[in-house]
Amino acid sequence: MIKDVAQLAGVSAQTVSRVLNEYPNVSDRTRKRVLEAIRQLGYRRNAMARGLAARRSRIIGVVTLETVLYGPAATLFGIERAARAEGYAVSVSTLQRIDHRGVLSALSALADQSVAGVVLIAPQGAAARALHDLPSPMAAVAVGADTGGRTPVIGVDQRAGARMAVEHLIGLGHREVWHLAGPPDWLETRGRIDGWRSVLQDAGLRVPEPMTGDWSARSGYAAGLEFAVRASATAIFAGNDQMALGLLRAFHERGIRVPDDVSVVGFDDIPEAAFLCPPLTTIRQDFDEVGRRCVAVLLQSIEVDRLEPVPVPVVVPTLIERDSTAGVG
Repeated sequence: MIKDVAQLAGVSAQTVSRVLNEYPNVSDRTRKRVLEAIRQLGYRRNAMARGLAARRSRIIGVVTLETVLYGPAATLFGIERAARAEGYAVSVSTLQRIDHRGVLSALSALADQSVAGVVLIAPQGAAARALHDLPSPMAAVAVGADTGGRTPVIGVDQRAGARMAVEHLIGLGHREVWHLAGPPDWLETRGRIDGWRSVLQDAGLRVPEPMTGDWSARSGYAAGLEFAVRASATAIFAGNDQMALGLLRAFHERGIRVPDDVSVVGFDDIPEAAFLCPPLTTIRQDFDEVGRRCVAVLLQSIEVDRLEPVPVPVVVPTLIERDSTAGVG
């Protein structure tokens, strides 16, 4: 590992990287110490990483899920727009499942294209674990992942967004707020559940068992039918807008009026949210800003050959109030 070489040579990991990449601004004495440490440790760079460093291009690679979900798709568009503004093209590698083998295979394919660095749209726990084996010194940024501090992470504050949604409902007088959560292996799901639960606990209100969907309107519809027959709550916070759309359809079929009988809040602010019936109160995620920060941090890493992750402030979401929420009558 580069860090082992750096420790033995008494230099920084960045200096080791500069020696490996044959940068001229390293003293002969330092270079010799680093090379000797490499010899003693028998360190060999990953061939893929070496090729990437030696043949940098103006292409940014993106590894993402093969999905039509609004969040990952909007994030990808934001990255593309930001990269284009900086004079970079984007090469996308999509995976049906993000796991250790799939991520490394995608990185290998992108390295063959001599990408300058990569962005991983990694919203699932398995993706975060795969990031631990990124080939060094590949410049990388992750979106919505827990990398254990090994890779810079850009993301929206999911917990804060959920808190905004539930605080809005409690402020309207609702005393029982249910939650329709996304798939349990998604990190966004965990953040939104944590935010929802924490607000209810802080207010001394009951925390019901969250319902679970799969982000689709179909799953929201099924949950809405179940909610209609067994829940007495006057408010429900949906984990995304598509599931909220399904809730609205189910409530309409069962004669439950929104917001007169039940208030509904979504998450994402999809373009159609303002045109639902009723227009949906939701939490807006600024995916363009996520894309800009991804590209900015990645290019900074490439330009200074930085290996250690830098702290990046989370993107703060916004509550968008529309007609699907109202005070308790």
